[in-house]
Amino acid sequence: MRSPYSGLPQKAFWRSGVSEQHPLTITNLYNKKFVIGEQDKIATAGSCFAQHIARHLTLNGYSVIDAEPPLPGLPPDRATAYGYSMYSARYGNIYTVRQLKQLTQEAFGMFKPKNTIWKKDDAYFDALRPAVEPNGLRSPGEIIQHRALHLKRVRQVFRSANIFIFTLGLTEAWIHRSSGTCYPTAPGVIAGEYSEQDYAFVNFTAAEILEDFLQFWRIVRVRNPGIRFILTVSPVPLTATASEQHVLSATVYSKSVLRSVAGELASRFRQIDYFPSYELIASHFSRGLFYEPNLRAVSGAGVREVMRLFFSEHQPTKPAVHTTAIEAPELAELSCEEVLLEAFAG
Repeated sequence: MRSPYSGLPQKAFWRSGVSEQHPLTITNLYNKKFVIGEQDKIATAGSCFAQHIARHLTLNGYSVIDAEPPLPGLPPDRATAYGYSMYSARYGNIYTVRQLKQLTQEAFGMFKPKNTIWKKDDAYFDALRPAVEPNGLRSPGEIIQHRALHLKRVRQVFRSANIFIFTLGLTEAWIHRSSGTCYPTAPGVIAGEYSEQDYAFVNFTAAEILEDFLQFWRIVRVRNPGIRFILTVSPVPLTATASEQHVLSATVYSKSVLRSVAGELASRFRQIDYFPSYELIASHFSRGLFYEPNLRAVSGAGVREVMRLFFSEHQPTKPAVHTTAIEAPELAELSCEEVLLEAFAG
């Protein structure tokens, strides 16, 4: 009998594509949509897991944009602590697509965020990237000056990048009620003070995230028509949720929504590819092999497998270069504001 399933490749069937495969050797999980050339300039951004991607791309000889580099002589651990060289500009972690859209709008003069300076003790913080100055700055004027320079670098990133790699991290966020300004972390976690009158919790839907990304995409493509995108979804579960759901249910909701949006974008547009780091790390196929005992932190082995899968498509004839546990304890050196929420656990 003829069937539309006759003759499909092994990857189309669960037994041959998954249960008979091993997470360390699985093939055909990712087939690139386009080639990353040696001359391509790559920009990176996203949630904290995305920091691994920038590091490994650089190690493997790709041209990764660093438009806001540290001062010469600053030790690497100090540079990371101050938000340098984590991504292509010093924007810190961008957990939501709304954040990404508003940053781009602000950089090109299309949006003016409100309530962007938070205070802690005698120090002032940029509320839109509060972790990049761990001790804060001395005055609101310094915040304004630093941000103006930062936005100049952001414009440079989007105008010069051939490929933009973005890791979607969260659907949950906190916004300023009157202006809609979206923050990477809640007020009162790093700096600032929470008040129900000024701030609201949001849990973005798939439709909202899709529309946010399309608006961001249009802004960038007007200024850089040839830019291409690679999307990933962070496999790191939520540290905490303000959704009133159990954190496990909230995590599954968040990642499902993000994966749905990424998949729709990749299926609709030839300029957008999706890389399945989430599937490799977080699916039951991997049996939790790539998580640390806390079931949240991705192990060094997990990061290496993600990058092996990526480079097996983009550099199939060249052995991938990885950091070692001594050179980089992988997750330990990431800068993640979300982890700070652990301090509020009862």
